[in-house]
Amino acid sequence: MTNKNVAASSAVVTKMSSREIAKLTGKNKSDVHVDIWNMLKQLYGYTKDDGKIHHHKNQQVTLVDGVIAVIDNRGYISEFLLDRRHTEILITGYDVVRRAAVIDRWFALESGSVQPLIPQKLPEALRLAADLAERKAELEHQVEEMKPDVDAFERIAKKSTGSMCVTDAAKHLQIKPKILFDTLSSNKWIYRRLGKKPWVGYQDKLQQGLLEHKITVVAKDDGTERVCEQVLVTAKGISKLAKMLSVDKAA
Repeated sequence: MTNKNVAASSAVVTKMSSREIAKLTGKNKSDVHVDIWNMLKQLYGYTKDDGKIHHHKNQQVTLVDGVIAVIDNRGYISEFLLDRRHTEILITGYDVVRRAAVIDRWFALESGSVQPLIPQKLPEALRLAADLAERKAELEHQVEEMKPDVDAFERIAKKSTGSMCVTDAAKHLQIKPKILFDTLSSNKWIYRRLGKKPWVGYQDKLQQGLLEHKITVVAKDDGTERVCEQVLVTAKGISKLAKMLSVDKAA
């Protein structure tokens, strides 16, 4: 997934985190997250029970265009990243002082004159220290949990010497085929052409060796032939998906 936090120009910032919004407005991060979910529900009918964040540990997941959820190692959202439009929609319901603080921060980010958020009062300093400690603990825990996965990923790559269909790949990864199809589609590995049913791999995933296409010519009863196309997941793709899905396979 492409990280859009920083655009081509270093002076243009396209995302603001819910952590920063919480600090600027003096609200608890959890309350800001509640406000964001309410915004998504009212704008798009999207709720946290829709399931898009499942199976995406230690990743950034785009919920809607302009709203990214950062998932921690436990599968929970540690923060949101919002573009300017959604940030301004979010703070519309906040009081003038809070709105001004966020808007001023956006101006500073876009102009490149960004200054660190220095706590001015003891409670603010304590909150910042607690946030930093929480982030540090999360990172340390992620490192510890990822250690046993390394051997598992290597085993998966070695055992998966050939390409396989998506259904067989799902069995290999020990997840339901529908979940794998949804994951591949939402992460732009595969898509369906207009009016055609078979799944097709995105060109960049084919070039990276993660997917390949199998072409089969089938003879019909009337003597004509039909070309069938099937997308396959390569051994390299299986290994990549294992990391994406945090799969820890037994030897």
